[in-house]
Amino acid sequence: MASSTISSGALVTLQELNPSSPYFKQGASLRATGKLQDYNVEAGIATLVDGNATLKIDTQHLHLNLRVGSLYQFIGELFFEPSNEAVLKARVGRNVDGMGLKLYHQSLQLLREFQAEQINGRTP
Repeated sequence: MASSTISSGALVTLQELNPSSPYFKQGASLRATGKLQDYNVEAGIATLVDGNATLKIDTQHLHLNLRVGSLYQFIGELFFEPSNEAVLKARVGRNVDGMGLKLYHQSLQLLREFQAEQINGRTP
C-alpha cells in the first residue's frame, strides 16, 4: 500500500514569488499570506496582495466565506496557467485578521536566520 505525504507548505512572502525564487516552481507546496484584494465567486479565484506583489488563489476546493479587505493565509500547490501566471491551488485557507503583516515578515526573517544557523551548526 503506497503512502502519500502532503507537505506543510513552505512559508513565503508574496514578494518572494518571482521567477528567480527557489519556491517559484510547478507543484511547490507553499503557505502564502496577504490581504484579499478581489474574489470571483463563480470561478473560485481570489487575489491576494501584499505590498506591490499579488498572487491568484484557486479556492474551488475550500468551504470558506471570503471577505475582500480581510487577511488570509492559504496552503496549497503552485501551478502555472498557460499564460505563465502563477496560481496557488489552495487545500487549506483561514482568515488571519488581526495579524500584522509587518510583524509577520519580521518573524519569518528571524525564523530563517535561526534555521540557517542550525543548518550551519552554529548556536548563538
